[in-house]
Amino acid sequence: MKLKITAGPFIFDAVLETARAPKTCEAFIKQMPFDGKIVHVRWSGEGVWIPLGDHDFGVGYENHTSHPAPGHIILYPGGISETEILLAYGGVDFSSKMGQLAGNHFITITSNLEQLAEIGRLTLWEGAQSIRFEAVS
Repeated sequence: MKLKITAGPFIFDAVLETARAPKTCEAFIKQMPFDGKIVHVRWSGEGVWIPLGDHDFGVGYENHTSHPAPGHIILYPGGISETEILLAYGGVDFSSKMGQLAGNHFITITSNLEQLAEIGRLTLWEGAQSIRFEAVS
């Protein structure tokens, strides 16, 4: 399934990783269109995240990683830290004040990768930005 992601003033094409993270993708599809706010990560490096508190997507770990590549989006389903969605725009070592974390890689951005660093810079220096995930037919 293809997605359109609007993050601040930037638009990205993306795909759901349904073969690698089927349960996470299925849970996320039920929530779309998905709107949130991204803020810059605190400990993890070059990424932005959507803090989701105790939101429960009803999934465990699948296709999980602590080192998403630029353009990879992961869902941390909660546990020792709050539920969150993280978009890597550069080097990321996913962690929190509780220590190392792993999230489910379930979306990959496929266009405008050169703008990823810009959304990171914008979020770091200008503050929270809106983000929206929509299905594309």
